[in-house]
Amino acid sequence: MNTKLLGRWGEMRAAEYLKSKGYEIVGMNYGTRFGEIDIIARNAHVVVFVEVKLRKNAGFASAAEYVTEEKQTKIITAAGMWITQNEPEQQPRFDIIEVYAPQGIATVSPRINHIPNAFSLVRH
Repeated sequence: MNTKLLGRWGEMRAAEYLKSKGYEIVGMNYGTRFGEIDIIARNAHVVVFVEVKLRKNAGFASAAEYVTEEKQTKIITAAGMWITQNEPEQQPRFDIIEVYAPQGIATVSPRINHIPNAFSLVRH
């Protein structure tokens, strides 16, 4: 299966999960020349920039481990651009959603692991 299509499938599962938890999906696949944000969601308290990682399983490493510092920097830069354009009232937060789908898109109930505040604007 096409990796891009599989990734979009995972993003849709993550968006459905967020909606079920009361988040409003503001945008998906927000792209800039600096990077892309998979999902932008919000609730009364935060605007959340979500990186979605899909894997068959966590046998080699958790999906979140693939969100490198370089990837985080790209997401933070793109989020800054979105914030400048949209001026949200809520505070920003950066989450990772892991989607584990052993049978790919044939997986009926993928396992979702939501990691709120997975990384921050502050770098050490």
